Amino acid sequence: MSETIERIKCLIIGSGPAGYTAAIYASRADLKPVMYTGMQMGGQLTTTTEVDNFPGYPNGTDGTAMMEDLKNQAERFGTEVRFGLITDVEFSEEVGGIHKVTVDGSKTIEANTVIICTGATAKYLGLESEQRLIGGGVSACATCDGFFYKGQDVVVVGAGDTAAEEATYLANICSKVTILVRKDYMRASKAMQHRVKKTKNIEVFYNTEIDEVLGDKVVEGVRVVNNQTKEKSEIAVTGVFVAIGHKPNTDIFKGVLDMDDVGYLITKGKSTKTNIPGIFAAGDVQDKEYRQAVTAAGTGCMAALDAERYLGALE
Repeated sequence: MSETIERIKCLIIGSGPAGYTAAIYASRADLKPVMYTGMQMGGQLTTTTEVDNFPGYPNGTDGTAMMEDLKNQAERFGTEVRFGLITDVEFSEEVGGIHKVTVDGSKTIEANTVIICTGATAKYLGLESEQRLIGGGVSACATCDGFFYKGQDVVVVGAGDTAAEEATYLANICSKVTILVRKDYMRASKAMQHRVKKTKNIEVFYNTEIDEVLGDKVVEGVRVVNNQTKEKSEIAVTGVFVAIGHKPNTDIFKGVLDMDDVGYLITKGKSTKTNIPGIFAAGDVQDKEYRQAVTAAGTGCMAALDAERYLGALE
């Protein structure tokens, strides 16, 4: 462990829309924030080729370019952006206490406030063909990318409420939606199952799994296998929406911060406050309902304001 300890007012962990927006507001409030980006600078949005639903981009943009814009804006106001991973935390439970974090297993930083924006990682099937075509027709967010498949045929993989919601959303845009369910039943609520059944352009295949996503640079179809009969067949589609859940990136905070049974951080009321004074959470790490760039940015703003007010009350 390094003996050099750096003391700062505001530490931001994570670099997606929530982190960068928190940085913009915190730096404008003269909190002199330091951001550690994590291993994926820019977060999940950097895997999205086109972004058409973020305000201020009338002609659209791509996720990487948008994150670079936000980074440049945060740096213009004085945010220090560093590439690195937080590997350990020691949070004080006292109001006004100093919070310690370890960066890359060696550097120690002490902070008066910490804003956690580590996000959540979409769960994928793990197929090589699926991973290769993320951004080329494979997506984990129908509300983000569904527009680009207007009038086309797509598949949704999953059996829960999220899969049912994504399928019914896509059914309003796409010609046909096929839901692939691994078991012989859906786990979705009865209300969501009824909605699926009532939607004429949705078809459900049970006991069905994707064997391979077909296509070179873009999705051209899927090869599926019936896990009972072992029979394989192909479905011609241009989009594959994987809706089997997300995993919040909160392992490092287990036993320290309050979280739900899935691992999402719990914040108090309409604020971004966690159960520990001076620790705030924003973006997908505490939001399992919306998971949009614009809502993440909104909570990033809230977290910076909460941190500013917290420090102001201590003076």
